[in-house]
Amino acid sequence: MAELSKSDTRDLLRDAARSLDVPTRRAFIRNVVGLGSLTLLTGCDVIDEDKAEDVLRHISQFNDRVQAWLFRPHVLAPEYTAAEITRPFPFNAFYGPADAPYVDASAYRLEVSGKVENRKSWTLPELGRLPQFTQITRHVCVEGWSAIGSWTGVRFSDFLQRVGADTTAPYVNFRCADGYFESIDMPTALHPQTQITLRYADETLPRIYGFPMKLRIPTKLGFKNPKHILSMEVSDTAIGGYWSNQGYNWFSGL
Repeated sequence: MAELSKSDTRDLLRDAARSLDVPTRRAFIRNVVGLGSLTLLTGCDVIDEDKAEDVLRHISQFNDRVQAWLFRPHVLAPEYTAAEITRPFPFNAFYGPADAPYVDASAYRLEVSGKVENRKSWTLPELGRLPQFTQITRHVCVEGWSAIGSWTGVRFSDFLQRVGADTTAPYVNFRCADGYFESIDMPTALHPQTQITLRYADETLPRIYGFPMKLRIPTKLGFKNPKHILSMEVSDTAIGGYWSNQGYNWFSGL
């Protein structure tokens, strides 16, 4: 086997790093290869943790750009039969089930802001009267597990059209009753399977799954699916996300 040159080694390391998510890269660099190998990887001097974080951030942004370029807005995520639904569907949040927020259904209003023509707030009955569709899709968690569930609600692209959203704006931001926040790109917002979810398994969306409404995005990892949504904003600026602001890749498409 031919010996790799220093240039070949650097290229292989760079390509390998780009294939890893940010937390994995960070652990690998800090615990295994160290700052010296990061210097070899990037071709620039990396002499401390702050510099390493800056390099990792740029690699993550590169990953986001590549994933966005690869995203195909009309390619559907797989759908399944009722017999394949995971029962019970797992709870997933940064807190326990007992701490899921309670939202008063009668007082609830979905606040709509930003680059939209109609900024009226929406009650749950008003949302429930909009055309609905059901999808049986797989939730894929960054922790390594997945589960199939049945979700019913409003096609998000239809809702954006109804409120007169400027779909040339690049982002939609969400804020939630549990303190969670998330942002998605407009092509994902317009994907035909992206859904304002109001029901799970043909029942009102349970509190532990995101009542009064969540965003179901089967083309994204689970943490990109915000629950207990209070407001949405069409914007030229992304607010990031609860987990992506802590190092996970922002785009996180499948």
